[in-house]
Amino acid sequence: MIVAFDFDGTLVDSYSCIEEAFYRALKRVYPRLPGKKRIAKLLTKVEEQFERPKFGKSARRIKAPNIFRGKFARAWFEERAKLTKPLDGAREVLQELKKRGHIVISFSAEDFIPGIKEYRLKQSGLYELFDDVIIFGHKYSLCEAFFMVREKYGDELFVWVDDKPWRFIGRGDEKTEYVWMYFPYTARFVSDDILALIPHLHVIHDLWSLLDVVERLKRELKLR
Repeated sequence: MIVAFDFDGTLVDSYSCIEEAFYRALKRVYPRLPGKKRIAKLLTKVEEQFERPKFGKSARRIKAPNIFRGKFARAWFEERAKLTKPLDGAREVLQELKKRGHIVISFSAEDFIPGIKEYRLKQSGLYELFDDVIIFGHKYSLCEAFFMVREKYGDELFVWVDDKPWRFIGRGDEKTEYVWMYFPYTARFVSDDILALIPHLHVIHDLWSLLDVVERLKRELKLR
């Protein structure tokens, strides 16, 4: 089967460091600017708006707001990459899935600036563990990215792991299983109404539990 992973909040904690990354970027780019701590807090609140559900709009290609363009934005992403930490079991679970013969891919959204998500994936130390890396948002919409996977790998069972379950709604196909990786930062935006719209939904609170989900799905496939 194909196991596809989102990045932020799914394999790594890149959320708890957002404010500190803004502060460090401000020091790098605007060293004489007063009130950098206060500005970093404000920018963090602005960034949070882009983590909320955006039904309909999320199917489109990303259009970067001005705040996420230019030298300062790149500095922020670089600082965020330095501060990002893999979640417990991230490397081990990816390795185990590959050992069991599954196709493991990175399946995540671009970070407003082209090429930054790939940069952050490499900085995390997880990049080389993927069989494929698919990034949607600039060149491809999420739906287009999913069809690319199907064209490349056929109709094997597609296990989609993401901390933002609203991305699942209206996407995928009859051979897609949806795994919500519960991550506190984004879980606060999830409602029962959202979850009710997702078929074949599995909920995990740590990456190790994904191995149990995959094995259960493997057994179910044999019984069909």
